[in-house]
Amino acid sequence: MRKIIFLLIGLVAISWSLVSDKVIGDQVLKKLDELQTLQEDVSALVEIVEQDSEQGTKVMESQFYGRNLQDLFLMVLTRPESEKGNGYLKVGGNFWMYRRNTRTFQHINRDENIAGSDANAGDFETSKYLEQYRVSKNQEGKEIIGAEMLGKIPVYRLDLIAKVPDVDYPRKTLWVRQDNFLPLKEQSFALSGTLMYTHYYLGYTVVKGRYVAIKHLVVDEFEKGNKTMWEIKSIQYGPIDNKVFTKAYLENLSK
Repeated sequence: MRKIIFLLIGLVAISWSLVSDKVIGDQVLKKLDELQTLQEDVSALVEIVEQDSEQGTKVMESQFYGRNLQDLFLMVLTRPESEKGNGYLKVGGNFWMYRRNTRTFQHINRDENIAGSDANAGDFETSKYLEQYRVSKNQEGKEIIGAEMLGKIPVYRLDLIAKVPDVDYPRKTLWVRQDNFLPLKEQSFALSGTLMYTHYYLGYTVVKGRYVAIKHLVVDEFEKGNKTMWEIKSIQYGPIDNKVFTKAYLENLSK
C-alpha cells in the first residue's frame, strides 16, 4: 500500500492573509468531497486505540464495509470481547447503533461516539462538506479564507458554519493543503463556541485518483488528556453484496 504521511508539528501562522478573492469556499469544499469519494466498494480492518486519562488505554478492532456512491457503511467491532458484535450501520440519512447484548438497534446522530472513544459515527461516512457547511463571511460579505503554514505545509484555513441541522458539530475550522486540497486538521465547536475536538489527518493512501485517510488522531479538547487514534490496517476494493448493508446482516454477524 502506498502511503503519504504528513507530520503535523503545531500551527505556525507565518504568512496569514485573506485569499477569498482567489479561492472560492464552495469550490474548495467540493474538491474536498470529490478527492475523498471512492468510486468502488471498500472493506477494511480498522484499529481504534482510545487513551483515557482515568481509565487508561483501550484497543479495539472493527471490520468496515463502505459504498461511498450510495452513502452506505456497516462497521462491526471484533475486539475486545466486551465490544465484540456491537456495530453501526448507515443507509443514506439514517444511522443506527446495534448492541449485541440486547439485540436492539438505536437511531443515532453523526456525533455518536464509537464504543465510547473520541471517534464518532460521522468520521466514517462519505465526505459531505459542501452539502453540510458553508464558509463564514466577513462584514463585507466576503468569505473568510486564510493562507497559513501548518508546520512546513502551506494551507488554507476555512471557518465553516453548518447550513443543515443534521451535522456532528455546528461550527468547524478546517485546514487544507494548498497544493491538493486535502484536509490536514479540523477543529469542531459546540454552538456555544466551545472547542470540543481537534482532528488530525496523519496519513493518506491513493486509490485510482481518490484519497483515503488511513490514520487519524482525535484529541478531546473538553476532557483534557483523552484522545483516540484510529488507523486502517488493511484495505480491499471490489463489489460488496447489497445484503451487507442491512440490519439483518449486522445481526447475523453478532451471533
